[in-house]
Amino acid sequence: MQAAEQARDIATILQGEGERAALQRLVRLQPFDRAEVLARLEPAERLRLVRAMPTPLAAETLEYLEPELQYRILDHLDEPLAAALLQAMSSDTVVDLLLALHPLQAARLKAWLPPAYRERIDTLMTFPEDTAGSLATIEYIAAREGWMVQQALDHVRKVGHDAEVVSYVYVVDARGRLVRVASLRELILADPRAPLADVGRADVIAVRATAAREEAARLLTRYDFVALPVVDDQNRLLGIITVDDIIDVIHREATEDIQRLGGSVPLAESYFKTPVPVLFRKRVGWLLTLFVAGAYTSTVLRHFEDLLSRVVGLTFFIPLLIGTGGNTGSQTVSTLVRALAVGEVAFRDLGRVLAREVATGALLGAAMAVAAYIRALTLGVGPQLGPVVAVTALFIVVWASMVAAILPLLLHRLRVDPAVVSGPFISTLVDGTGLFLYFTVARVMLHLP
Repeated sequence: MQAAEQARDIATILQGEGERAALQRLVRLQPFDRAEVLARLEPAERLRLVRAMPTPLAAETLEYLEPELQYRILDHLDEPLAAALLQAMSSDTVVDLLLALHPLQAARLKAWLPPAYRERIDTLMTFPEDTAGSLATIEYIAAREGWMVQQALDHVRKVGHDAEVVSYVYVVDARGRLVRVASLRELILADPRAPLADVGRADVIAVRATAAREEAARLLTRYDFVALPVVDDQNRLLGIITVDDIIDVIHREATEDIQRLGGSVPLAESYFKTPVPVLFRKRVGWLLTLFVAGAYTSTVLRHFEDLLSRVVGLTFFIPLLIGTGGNTGSQTVSTLVRALAVGEVAFRDLGRVLAREVATGALLGAAMAVAAYIRALTLGVGPQLGPVVAVTALFIVVWASMVAAILPLLLHRLRVDPAVVSGPFISTLVDGTGLFLYFTVARVMLHLP
């Protein structure tokens, strides 16, 4: 059932049978679905159900709402209940909420947090949005390196219900530096009297709080962790990043890359939440840039105007050849942008990548040359133009493969998102140079002055 229909049903139950019946219907839903239903209810109905829900259930549901709606709900609740809900929410969600609010609103909410918790939240809020530290949550299980295994297990039982993940126990020294990590399985199977220093691994895979989010995603996916510890420059444990947060990062990065590859600035909000004027601003810059760049194609045509007037048949193949070059470049760019995003290639692999793409382009170009020659024969433009079109198709495909192989790696080296080398950008770039190749080949092969 769609969220809108569920919201209407629950609103009807709330008005007729009361809060208890509506709540019974609501709690059977998954947290994300509960949040969608709450978002679609009237404000008064929404507040009635939040007040009626157990605090842990209400906090879990609020985490899936947008920060603006989270604040609106908390602001209209009694302060003790609102403070309890805020403290029950995961710390990374609280950080996102506070950063999205006006400073005065954020200060009001932070006043509801215990001093020690508020201090750690303030630390997480100092990290920029695109860093690993901004994703960290402080709901993890830490143990002292001098403990025994039994002490660590007792600690898990004591604080585990508040932790985001109980799969790992992070072992820290007296200064809070991360020295080991042990899985819950390793602890359960170990001798309870064994020192914690003998369990787990000392070569801990962690990410710096100042590292890019993509680095955290790369480490989590490479090692198949459920969570990844986040440390500062002194290797002190600041928090953990859970796999569900990384999935959100991967989803967001993939969305941005797709939008850039389409020749548009990425949207900050979802499609339907983005106003038409914003859509205009996101797209018009690239369109104007591509329009100016595309003017080069007109310049090339004007330069070879005399050649076209002598051999009119050359014009028949202009759309075919520049389209082939643009399509080849788009294929190569999309492949390499994705390979760069997942860490499969780097700038140091430029030589290998270029060799592979030239070889692939030569094979593709040979296939397109045969197809172009056959097309020339079917158009009946004469036996002389067939070889010209075939040779040009080969050159253009190889050239497009080379350009599309070099640019993403070069931009990545310059710390620019390689997705900006979008399909439209490559097509525009290859169009002009492809036409120049076409007319040059025609002039040489047809022995024209």
